[in-house]
Amino acid sequence: MSAATGIADFGTTSLAALRTARSSAWMRPQMVFGYVVVAFWLVLVVAVQWLAPFDPLASVGERLAPPSAAHWFGTDALGRDVLSRALHGARYSLPIAFVSIVASVAVGSVLGAVAGYVGGIVDAVIMRIADVTMSFPAILLAMAVAAALGPGLNNAGIAIIIVWWPIYARLMRGQVLSIKEREHVESAVAIGASRRRILFRHIIPHASTPTLVNATMDLGQIVLLVASLSFLGLGALPPTPEWGAMITEGAKNFYQPWIAAAPGLAIVSIVLAINFIGDGLRDALDVKARR
Repeated sequence: MSAATGIADFGTTSLAALRTARSSAWMRPQMVFGYVVVAFWLVLVVAVQWLAPFDPLASVGERLAPPSAAHWFGTDALGRDVLSRALHGARYSLPIAFVSIVASVAVGSVLGAVAGYVGGIVDAVIMRIADVTMSFPAILLAMAVAAALGPGLNNAGIAIIIVWWPIYARLMRGQVLSIKEREHVESAVAIGASRRRILFRHIIPHASTPTLVNATMDLGQIVLLVASLSFLGLGALPPTPEWGAMITEGAKNFYQPWIAAAPGLAIVSIVLAINFIGDGLRDALDVKARR
């Protein structure tokens, strides 16, 4: 067998191995668990009004009744079914978390790409703003912004966007600084492509993979942050059945732990599922990891 044939066979084998590793990364047990849990909560976001056993705002039983066959997670201080409120909580916690992370990625990626590609004073101004924002702990800055804007889920979402966009600005800037020196970008410059076309057609698409993986991992943290703001009274307002607000109710009724158990389990399940999916995405899309 010639050397060329051996090299070709080795290359084919390596490519097949990479494809096998990539496909197996998408179907790991952790990923499958993540798919199932996320799909479950997404279905509830759309159809919870038909799937929940009771109206989340109606008094349907005795006050502070323990878990039973009629009320799997008992009732709260107003006699409302805790399970129904936790299921309805997905309609408040998950959409605001998703919108917040999408907006943070969009704003941060555009600003970071512009800073990395244009450079100079534009880069300095954008990065100094990002540095100042990131110098504060995320929860403290989000609390300050939410307190200034007033309680409410929409204001909590705005606070999260203000806190989170610098992460993606710095990530995208680093990717752009690396990619803009590649040959395909230099070729686009040589044929006279506009700076806008080069940035949005030849640079940003190649820098999107780390951003996608990071956003998936951060989504779980955003869910926790939304719940934290509501727990502190800076997010959802009563009687909204939001997970963080429900845990606040559970804290006020310390000897009835079932009130906080349902929203707590909901948060744990969705955060774990999102993190499992994020790990799988990283392994599936990271070429170095597959090698």
